[in-house]
Amino acid sequence: MRRLFFRSLRIWVLSFLALFAVDFLAAQDPVAGMPEIRSQAAVLMDATTGTFLYVKNGDEEIPPASLAKLMTIHIALNEVAQGRAALDEVVDLPRESWAVNQPPRSSLMDLAPGQIVTLRDLLLGLAIFSGNDAAVAVALRFAPSVAAFAEQMNAEAQSMGLLKTHFVEPSGVSEDNRTTAVEFALFCREYLTLHPETLEDYHSVREFAFPRAENLPERYRSAPRTRVQYNHNTFLRAFPGTDGLKTGYIDESGHNIAITTEREGTRFIAVILGAPAIYRGDRIRDEDGMKLLTWGFEQYHTLRPTLDTLAPVRVWKGKENLVEIIPAEALPFTALRDRGANMRWEMELPEPLLAPLSEGLFVGTLVLYDELGELRRIPLITTQDIEKGGFFKRLWDTLVLFFQSLEKKSPGSSP
Repeated sequence: MRRLFFRSLRIWVLSFLALFAVDFLAAQDPVAGMPEIRSQAAVLMDATTGTFLYVKNGDEEIPPASLAKLMTIHIALNEVAQGRAALDEVVDLPRESWAVNQPPRSSLMDLAPGQIVTLRDLLLGLAIFSGNDAAVAVALRFAPSVAAFAEQMNAEAQSMGLLKTHFVEPSGVSEDNRTTAVEFALFCREYLTLHPETLEDYHSVREFAFPRAENLPERYRSAPRTRVQYNHNTFLRAFPGTDGLKTGYIDESGHNIAITTEREGTRFIAVILGAPAIYRGDRIRDEDGMKLLTWGFEQYHTLRPTLDTLAPVRVWKGKENLVEIIPAEALPFTALRDRGANMRWEMELPEPLLAPLSEGLFVGTLVLYDELGELRRIPLITTQDIEKGGFFKRLWDTLVLFFQSLEKKSPGSSP
């Protein structure tokens, strides 16, 4: 419960800060012009650091369409991780999951009665075919009804701090599903953190054939009528470094996409919602995605400073004379493309540091520099409690500190 609370709090804070991060980063770069995006909402995020580089209408609620299937996959993979399911298990196909029972104009995996389908097949059907029938089959594997599975989706969204994201079914066909560009980017970041293998196993797979002979009863295997379908994410072919994630469309939202691309150690997540629901509106969506990613890689990159173990810091008037310190935040950060050459760091520590000290106490700042100046400031915290020393220890340290202060004030002392 405590872990869920802090995960939810972290994502909520990132969502709140998204509106300010863009202005802060852009202010450092007087020549970078943000791209003009025609879609209703869009964001670009550094997947490693969670920094938002671009936000347009990031808080506007829009139906995610088939992007909802990423949450469906996420819940299924959580069940596998918990040992309550297996990727190679054969999944029952209730009548509700058959392709013939899906809404008109549905994208389909072509599920039918009597097929022998594994959970792995269904997840590929979700990721590549965007099969609404596969979404129903997965939902009914893990819940007694589609509505009950949607409740699981909502509970998971709430636990992640996604306060405006809401689902009524697992495929994304309903206009009553809701998300925002900022929240869905935050979800994608969490999804990739928890399931990094999905990029290779599902989202970057270009094509999938179904049904294969082994998916059919014995008497039909000689003529399986296999259909090869191709991944709807054109960025896999058109934008080098792209290895996910998902497209979506319904009339009420227009064309949506969540994209992730990695180049030279920098991974971005772009979410485009609400490209116009017109003929070839997907081109507008894809053009917006291309603009965002091209601009992002031209202007920004992820820096990963290497840091030796920090030396312990002197503590006065405590039972111990030294305390270990560590950075309070992850070291990687997002910077302008021309920054980060020959990075170095310095510590700013208060003097003197007096006991008692508690674990996790802020005691100073790690300052990172490059050839052009300061890059980032990271809080430093203690890793242990330091209790107050005994009377004679405190007296001795008081005397030492007193004479040190006199030495610093003397005319012959160094500044």
